[in-house]
Amino acid sequence: MIITGKHLPRRTFLRGLGASVALPMLDAMTPALARAAQAAPVPVRLVFTYVPNGVSMAGWTPQGAGKAFELSRVLAPLAGHKDDMLVLSGLAQRNGMALGDGAGDHARAAASYLTGVHPKKTAGADIHNGVSADQLAAQHLSRATRFASLELGCDDSRTVGNCDSGYSCAYSNSLAWRSETSPMPPETNPRLVFERLFGADAHLDPAVRQRRLVHRRSILDLVGERTRQLTGTLGAHDRRKVDEYLHAVREIERQIEVAEGDMRDLRPGIDKPTGVPVAFADYVKLMYDLQVVAFQTDLTRVVTMMVGREGSMRTYPEIGVPDPHHPLTHHRNNAEWMGRVEQINVFHAELFAYFLDKLKASSEGDSTLLERSMIVYGSGLSDGNRHTHEDLPVLVVGQGGGLLKTGRHVVYPKQTPMTNLYLSLLGGMGVPAETIGDSTGKIEYLNDVTN
Repeated sequence: MIITGKHLPRRTFLRGLGASVALPMLDAMTPALARAAQAAPVPVRLVFTYVPNGVSMAGWTPQGAGKAFELSRVLAPLAGHKDDMLVLSGLAQRNGMALGDGAGDHARAAASYLTGVHPKKTAGADIHNGVSADQLAAQHLSRATRFASLELGCDDSRTVGNCDSGYSCAYSNSLAWRSETSPMPPETNPRLVFERLFGADAHLDPAVRQRRLVHRRSILDLVGERTRQLTGTLGAHDRRKVDEYLHAVREIERQIEVAEGDMRDLRPGIDKPTGVPVAFADYVKLMYDLQVVAFQTDLTRVVTMMVGREGSMRTYPEIGVPDPHHPLTHHRNNAEWMGRVEQINVFHAELFAYFLDKLKASSEGDSTLLERSMIVYGSGLSDGNRHTHEDLPVLVVGQGGGLLKTGRHVVYPKQTPMTNLYLSLLGGMGVPAETIGDSTGKIEYLNDVTN
């Protein structure tokens, strides 16, 4: 920990044996930040939250356009954030279509979602795609944060083998691509995400790490003395903020420990990674919590999260849907099946609302994390029954530090490239990208309050 005079630098860490905990934005950091305001603009976070297998577009699409729009059934759980969101209709990922390659829409949906590139159809090692929008941002911002990006997932993930009609599993299971041949598979174990953010032993062999876990103390115990030294120098508001933040870190630790205990109690034969909560809602919320603390401490500014991999067979008995998700989407207009798909879509939106609530409750200077974020939520398919890649379900939540004028439903001409949206968002973060995949230019109306 380094303290200069009475002021704290933004990159202040509490360090202990095998642990390093960054601090959130504090009032004590403001003078130092003010001196460097021109050199260090307000950080903006870029998040892509992906839901698999398309959505019920009848249940998703709002009534009305511009500011006078009504939330649909699927988006109703986000009512508390209506003024924080842009609902965008008409965007497409043409390169998710077959284009002569036949079946494999799920693999193409995920692979093209952030790249705008038609992936090479292969189940072998010769995969080929494009660089994803998140990684363009990560490469540009890599020196500003400890981690250039985080890739998270809440479903089993493989990178080899045939997962969809001759397409490699790397396509179905990865949104982020560092290069044309290098996907970045999501981390699905919250414990490993936590240790990557706060621990110094994440690089160890899993068996060695497990032995350490048996005897380890809380990360916050390891930095306890540094915490006491720091809080004695802070004002009342900052002390309260540090206390709330460290409580959140401790709670994440507790949830992971409980999850690991739950997994030990499961009967043999159930293949679940250690540290993953049994209840899906707890699992997703824990992954959202990890993103919030990573943003609070400015450990990263770029995150992708797959709520489920494309073609996901997850069941949802907790909401009365015991059927696998993917087969349900091939409902052939069966009203009962369509209703169950919509239930899943609503459930996903409810969990996403939890994330937004957390970001909005997290202050940063005179703003909130939500106001300083741009969160794209949606899927690489619209109608999962017909495997359509046009008129995709797209939400952008957060104001991006003033880039976006939210609280509107914007309808674009059909087949407007989704990558045009990404080009605009990257431009708002100062990322000098001229093209992304099939982009044709920046998108309009993101900050037009009259549209």
